[in-house]
Amino acid sequence: MTAQAPVDGLRTVTKKETRRATKIAFFAWTIAVYDFILFGTLLPRIEESFGWDTSYALLISTLVSVGTGIVVLFVGPLVDKLGRRKGMIISVGGTAASSAATAATVGAASLVGVRSISGLGLAEQSINATYLNELYALTEDKKIKRNQGFVYSMVQTGWPLGALLAAGFVALVTSIFGLDSWRIAFLLATVPAIIVALVCLKLKESPQFVAQQMIQRMRKAGQREEAAAFARRTGLDEQQHGAPIKRIFQGKHLRNTLVLSLAWLINWFGIQTFSVLGTTVLETGKGIEASNALLLVVVSNLVGALGYLTHGWLGDRFGRKNVIVAGWILGGICFGAMLLGPSNPAFVLITYMLGLFFLLGPYAAIMFFQAECFDTDCRATGSTFIGAMSQPGAIIGGFILTGLVAAAVPFSTAALWVGALGTLVSGLIMLGARSVAPAHREDEGKPDELADPIVEGSR
Repeated sequence: MTAQAPVDGLRTVTKKETRRATKIAFFAWTIAVYDFILFGTLLPRIEESFGWDTSYALLISTLVSVGTGIVVLFVGPLVDKLGRRKGMIISVGGTAASSAATAATVGAASLVGVRSISGLGLAEQSINATYLNELYALTEDKKIKRNQGFVYSMVQTGWPLGALLAAGFVALVTSIFGLDSWRIAFLLATVPAIIVALVCLKLKESPQFVAQQMIQRMRKAGQREEAAAFARRTGLDEQQHGAPIKRIFQGKHLRNTLVLSLAWLINWFGIQTFSVLGTTVLETGKGIEASNALLLVVVSNLVGALGYLTHGWLGDRFGRKNVIVAGWILGGICFGAMLLGPSNPAFVLITYMLGLFFLLGPYAAIMFFQAECFDTDCRATGSTFIGAMSQPGAIIGGFILTGLVAAAVPFSTAALWVGALGTLVSGLIMLGARSVAPAHREDEGKPDELADPIVEGSR
């Protein structure tokens, strides 16, 4: 991106650009989840291939979660430095690299190392939330501007779709190549990731990031008054000091950084219990037969996708924070009812589906909400830092669950105290978040100084 003389205003994002970016973000997130879930689905086959016992395989999975979380933490500052467009490319490219490298692993150490790279893919949802939040604020597409949260919730449905694709792909590959085919599965998984990474090259950089970079160049050149005036015209924060990771723990950002991070961490107790270990909860906790439990998980994930759309739509109308709080509290209640109620399959199906509906759905709202909480210069850092708390949440929740079961606590009771209570408490924690108003320019009544485009962005 070349330096240009500043002109008034931010460029308007066209309808075509907005919709193209939304579609690409959807496919990028779907492929990232596909790779992420593929590892968990194929872990039993990897365990058999290397001759590990189950406890050792779970240890490797835990170490992968640690490595993944560390990688995610570095992605945010990188995206705030290099840009949203490059961040999308790096994220999906990292997914392809992770899949390809997994196919070539020779043992535990190499597997932990290469699977940690999947943190680049996991960070994709924070990157696309940051990128689309900025595009939607300046889009000329009035339908998307009015329904930003609902449109973004469509992108978030990539999670259940990616999970179902991974399950279907594993079933197909193992039926053709046999059970010891996990390397082929990961190798083939690189193809869609590479295609999506190449498609990401068509994206343009967000106008806000381009303007922020221009403000920083002006300040470095000693043009502080001009930078301040330009920042006021574009509605950006010129008075920033320190690295992005430092900024998210300062001033107006501090409260939401702490509250949302804790909410994510505790909520992932519920994700780990009811999503990752869903079949175990149904089989061991409620006595559902294995074949029926798998069917319940598939159907419930489809209901979870509906939850994304519903909570995204409600967030646009009643406030994202309110929807997140209500959703997670109701999710905890539904899971509690399932675990404490009868083991009748119909009752379990209804309460489990409702639980996942309210557990997963609010993520469509929270991803967009946390992008709105931060200024442009630290938006990606804040969003990815908060999202990275999912990994320690999964690890801590898993350890507590394992410890309770090892202490002879019935699995259903352990799931109640860890998963159901964790889901409910995360909703209560969200009450402490500071509400934010979406910072976007209206289509009508724009002041004259915002009428001209600033730059087209780099390709």
